[in-house]
Amino acid sequence: MIEFLVETRKVEENGEEYWLSWLGKKMLSVHRVHLPSEIPIVGCELTPYVLVKCADGSVVSGDTVELKPTLGHLLRYKWYRIQSDKKVAVCSVHPTEPATLQCLMCIKAKLPITKSYHCASKCFSDAWQHHRVLHERAAIASNENGPDDDEVYGRLNSNASAASGAIYPVVITQRNGGETWFEVGHSKSYTPSADDIGHALKFDCFVIDAETKLPLGVPTSLTTSRVIPAPSPTPRRMVSVSGNDISGHPEVGNRSFSGGSFTVLSYNVLSDAYATSDQYSYCPSWALAWTYRRQNLLREIVSYRADILCLQEVQSDHYDDFFAPELDKHGYQAFFKKKTTEVFSGNANTIDGCATFFRRDRFSHVKKYEVEFNKAAQSLIDTIVPIPQKKSALNRLIKDNIALIVVLEAKFSNQSNENPGRRQLICVANTHINVSQDLKDVKIWQVHTLLKGLEKIATTADIPMLVCGDFSAVPGSGLHSLVAMGRIDPLHPDLNVDPLGIVRPANKLTHQLPLVSAYTSFARAGNIALEQKKKIDPATNEPLFTNCTRDFIGTSDYIFYSADTLTVESLLELLDEDVKDSLYQRGRTL
Repeated sequence: MIEFLVETRKVEENGEEYWLSWLGKKMLSVHRVHLPSEIPIVGCELTPYVLVKCADGSVVSGDTVELKPTLGHLLRYKWYRIQSDKKVAVCSVHPTEPATLQCLMCIKAKLPITKSYHCASKCFSDAWQHHRVLHERAAIASNENGPDDDEVYGRLNSNASAASGAIYPVVITQRNGGETWFEVGHSKSYTPSADDIGHALKFDCFVIDAETKLPLGVPTSLTTSRVIPAPSPTPRRMVSVSGNDISGHPEVGNRSFSGGSFTVLSYNVLSDAYATSDQYSYCPSWALAWTYRRQNLLREIVSYRADILCLQEVQSDHYDDFFAPELDKHGYQAFFKKKTTEVFSGNANTIDGCATFFRRDRFSHVKKYEVEFNKAAQSLIDTIVPIPQKKSALNRLIKDNIALIVVLEAKFSNQSNENPGRRQLICVANTHINVSQDLKDVKIWQVHTLLKGLEKIATTADIPMLVCGDFSAVPGSGLHSLVAMGRIDPLHPDLNVDPLGIVRPANKLTHQLPLVSAYTSFARAGNIALEQKKKIDPATNEPLFTNCTRDFIGTSDYIFYSADTLTVESLLELLDEDVKDSLYQRGRTL
C-alpha cells in the first residue's frame, strides 16, 4: 500500500519542529492525539481529541483544520482493526479479562455468544444468580414467541454494525506476521461493532494538501486495547398487580392493556458533569464515559416503550444534541427545564435539568408550567426574614432546583357513555430535589411549594396527577411523609432544624392531593407479586433500593399518582439485592 506521494522532511527552527514539503513550505503537524477512554466498547462511539501545531508554533483544535483549510492543509483520518490470527474471547462479567470457560446452556438457549464467556470458575459461580436469569428469560421468550434478548438489548449494536458495513466496506490493507489490518473507517469517529470484539483498533491522523488531497508527512497514530462487548443490563419485566397476565419483557408497544391504560417511566440519568472518577472511583473510566453511557441509557429507555418519560439530571447540551433528537425518532415530543444559575458556576451548556417526553400518538400537549424554587425562595424571604438576615437566608434556600409540570390530553379513551365528550387530561410533574442531606427543612419546603402549586392546578379541573422524580429522600423521611400522607408528624426529627421558620408549625405542611407511591402497590397485590414483596421494605412498602452506589444504597426515586382517579396495573420488576455489585459500574440505576 502506498501511503504518501509527497517528499517531506522534518526541520528544527528556533527550538520548534516543523514538517516541510518538497517546496520548502512550512506545514501543519499533528501535535497530540488522545482518547478519553482507554477501553473501546461495542456500540460506543470513539472520538479522539486531536491537537494541531501551526507554522507559528500555536496549538489549535483539530476540529478547526478538519472543517476548513488552514494554510492550505486539512486533516484526514483512518481506523483499522488489528486482527490477530488467534481469536480472543473476553469475559462477559469482567470484560477486560480473557475468557477461559463458556456456558453451554447459553449456546443451547441461543443467547448472544458474548454472554456465555467467563474468565474463571469463581467468576461464573459468583455471577450465577444473575446469569441464570438470562436462561429463564430466554425460555419465556421462546415459549411465548416474543423478541429474543438480541433483539431487545442488541438492537443498537446491530444497527451500528450494519450502518458501518453499508457506509464503509471493510478492506484488508496489510498483513504483518500473525496480524491483519482491516481498514474499517475514514472518519474522525468510529463506533466499534461486534466484529471488533477481542481486537485492538488503530487510529491514524494525518495532514493532507487541501488542493491535491495528497498526504503530507508521517501520520500520528494511537492503538487501543482490545474491544470489549457492552455489559448487558439486567433483564426486567412488567409485573402485574391487578391480576392481568403481562409476563415476559415489557411489550407495551403491543398495547395489550385496556384502551385507557398508559405507562410512565422516571429515571435519573446521572449528568455527565457529576459522573467523575472522584465521585465514582470504584467505576472504570470507560463505564463513566458519556459516549458509553448514552447508548446504554437510550437502549434501556427505548426498550421500555413508556408513553411518558420523566428524566432528571439531563445535561442541557445532551438534551439538545442527544436525548431530544434520538427520542424524537421514536415518536416522542419533549419539554425541558434547566436549573437556574444563582449557585451554578460551571459551563452554561452543562447545567442539568428535567426533561419530560410523551408519545405523540398517545398524548397531546395542553399546557406547561415551570417552577423555579429560587424565585419562590426570594418571595418568601422578602416576606418573613428581616433585612439583616436576608443574605444568610438566601444562602440556605437558593439551590437552583426546578420542577417541570406538563398537562397532557389523552388521545385514547376509556370513557363511559355517561361522559362521551369529556376531555381526558393528566398533569405530570417532574422534579429533582437536589439538596444536601443536612438541609431537610429546605427539601421539605421545596416539595411543599410544588404540591401547593399542583393543588391550584387540580382545582381548575378534575385532573389526575403524576408526581415523578428523584426526591433525594428515603421512605419514612419527612419529605416522603408529606407527599404520600399529606402531612408530617409534628414530632418527626426532620423538623428539628428550622432556622428560618419555614416548616413550623407542622400543621401548615399539608396538602389535599390523594397521592400514593406506585411501588407500594406490590404490598397490596396479594399473592400476585410474592417475589416482588421480598424486595420491598415492610415498614414503608417502598423498594429496598432505587439508587445503588458505593456510598448509598436506598430508595430516593418515586412515582406518585392520584389514587382516586388512577389505578396501577403493573410495575417494572425490582432488582435483586445480589445484583447490586454489578450495578456499581453503571453508576446509577432505575
